Amino acid sequence: MFEDSFIKRLASLREQKGVSAREMSLALGQNESYINRIENGKTFPSLQAFFYICEYLQISPKEFFDEGSPSPIKVAQIAAELQKLDEVQLDTILAVIRGLQHRPG
Repeated sequence: MFEDSFIKRLASLREQKGVSAREMSLALGQNESYINRIENGKTFPSLQAFFYICEYLQISPKEFFDEGSPSPIKVAQIAAELQKLDEVQLDTILAVIRGLQHRPG
């Protein structure tokens, strides 16, 4: 059960990043089928390899396992961009976010 959740989360995060399993495998310095084998349940990464996967995805291990956050990669990208804004710009973004949250679905 845990393995299935891990596999689904890895595939989802990889797809959000917009990379193929082959591309990610090679970027991690692995055989071109490495990520594909993980996603097919044929192998499981070591702890060190898991940390490399998180680093590649630019998320923390906590974010990897936090299924309550469906898009941690985008959230991290947004947070990085927000740090470049001044106080007035941040207030504007905050107002937009609050407006989006209260919009009828």
